Amino acid sequence: MTPDHWAWLAAPLAAGILMAICLVPLGHRVLSRGMVFADLAIAQWAALGSLAGNRLVPKQVVLGIPVSSLILALLAVALVHLILRYLPAHREATIGLLYVSGASLATLLVSSDPHGAQALARTLDGDLLWVTGQSLVPLAVVTLAVLGWQLLPGKGFRDRLFLVLFALSVTLTVEMAGIYVVFASLIATPLLICHHGGGPLWQAMLAAAAGQGIGLGLSAFYDLPAGPAVVLALIFTAFVARVVSGRLPEPDSREVRFHQNSK
Repeated sequence: MTPDHWAWLAAPLAAGILMAICLVPLGHRVLSRGMVFADLAIAQWAALGSLAGNRLVPKQVVLGIPVSSLILALLAVALVHLILRYLPAHREATIGLLYVSGASLATLLVSSDPHGAQALARTLDGDLLWVTGQSLVPLAVVTLAVLGWQLLPGKGFRDRLFLVLFALSVTLTVEMAGIYVVFASLIATPLLICHHGGGPLWQAMLAAAAGQGIGLGLSAFYDLPAGPAVVLALIFTAFVARVVSGRLPEPDSREVRFHQNSK
């Protein structure tokens, strides 16, 4: 096959690289704040907004951003903020309920649609291979905003902007890639490389970009679903980068005490 045969893959690969640069810093922040379920819940509500926009009202897009998805993602952000403020001791469990509520509403929304199962599957798996060059523009703008956010002075100011920027980023990327790819992009490499391995954030971004590229390449070459291929490739590259770095974490003292007490 000639290189021209694969030219169509340039836009999906660019989208994958932008997603890695955009989502990895946000995922690193999510892990630092100990609110992993929040990203899954917000992504699910963004997907719910996409389904609602397609089914209930004509789909409105402003500056490349699906309005219905953004509205419900911002609603989820507001609910997460309230949970973190008023229910900090039970935040993960409560945010988990927020996630399953969004998933259940999405299922009910498409239950009477003959093509509802396909629409629901598309929100989970997405299909990065269908990304066009035009859709890269809003993603590139949001990615620059995320990079700029990291350079802002004042931790309090960054914290106030975080959830809104997170909702905007997740809204765009869920529409392109689906919930599974977005979650894996947010968590896999920051978790294994930064939080377990103590590696730098740029290394997690690079591994995530490699995972996106490998997954998309395998999907295109072997005619596999793009979403699952990218998710598994992201986890694989995160694991390989973690092993290659050679930094092994110390055993968790709480886990050691648990095993000692259980004997």
